[in-house]
Amino acid sequence: MAMNGSDILVAIDGDVVGSQRDVSWEETAEEIDISSKDSRAGRYLSGRYGSTMSLEALYVPTDTAFLALQSALRNGTTVEVWRSELGAYEESADAIVTALSMNGPDMAESTASISLRIDGEWASGT
Repeated sequence: MAMNGSDILVAIDGDVVGSQRDVSWEETAEEIDISSKDSRAGRYLSGRYGSTMSLEALYVPTDTAFLALQSALRNGTTVEVWRSELGAYEESADAIVTALSMNGPDMAESTASISLRIDGEWASGT
């Protein structure tokens, strides 16, 4: 059965990011080309693993998690990202903040967009 995206929440250093609207994450593996001239077919090995996450939220300047993300970006420090589904902790990872942008349109809600790169691997919850 499909899951309602509203049931997936992100916390930073233990504090849930307030007014979340969207979160997405991507896991990738680089490919290592081991093809040679003795075959026309391409041959590949799985290479370096990586993961990124992006988060959209209403801009709440006093939100503890938002302030932690902003501080981490400005100071070059890591944050701990937690992902939960249906209120249950699923996994966590250390991450660096790679981008933070804010939008303040006329007569509309102000939003923040945050991009993170996972440092290492996700650790499963128990």
